[in-house]
Amino acid sequence: MNLRIGNGFDVHRFEEGRPLFLGGILIEEHIGLAGHSDADVLIHAIIDALLGATAIGDIGELFPDTDNAFKNIRSTLLLEKVVFEINSRGWEIVNIDSTVVCETPKISHYKLRMIEKLAEIMHIQPDSLMIKGKTTEKLGFTGRKEGIAAFATALLEKKS
Repeated sequence: MNLRIGNGFDVHRFEEGRPLFLGGILIEEHIGLAGHSDADVLIHAIIDALLGATAIGDIGELFPDTDNAFKNIRSTLLLEKVVFEINSRGWEIVNIDSTVVCETPKISHYKLRMIEKLAEIMHIQPDSLMIKGKTTEKLGFTGRKEGIAAFATALLEKKS
C-alpha cells in the first residue's frame, strides 16, 4: 500500500457584509469571513491537506489571490478541482480529520450538513470525514470572536 498524510491550516477574520460559508454550507444570519474567495476556512484547510499529501503544491499556488478568476469563488468549486486533480493522479481519499476553532458559530449545529456536503464533493463516505468544533476558552483572536481557524489532516492511498 502507498499511503500519504497531509496537513492543512487556514485562518480568516470576520468581515461585515459578507456571507459566512463554512464546510461548504451557508451559515445564515452570521457575519462572514474576509478573503479573496468565499473564505471557507475549513475547505481551505482540507484543500491544503490534500495538496500536501500529494505534494502538488498549496492552495495559494494553485488558486492565487492575485487572480481575479478566483475572486469570490465558492471554495466548494476549488475543492472539486483539487479532488479531480488528485484522483487523476491515482490518489483516493481514505479519510479526513478536521478541527474548526471558533467561539461562534457553534459547529455542532452545522456539523452533519457540512459532513454530507463535503463527503459528496470528495467522493467519500460520511464516516470517512470528521469535523470537530473547538473553542480557545476566549483566548486569542478566535476567543475574541475576531475570526475562525481550521486544521485538517488527510490520509490518501495510491491506487494501482
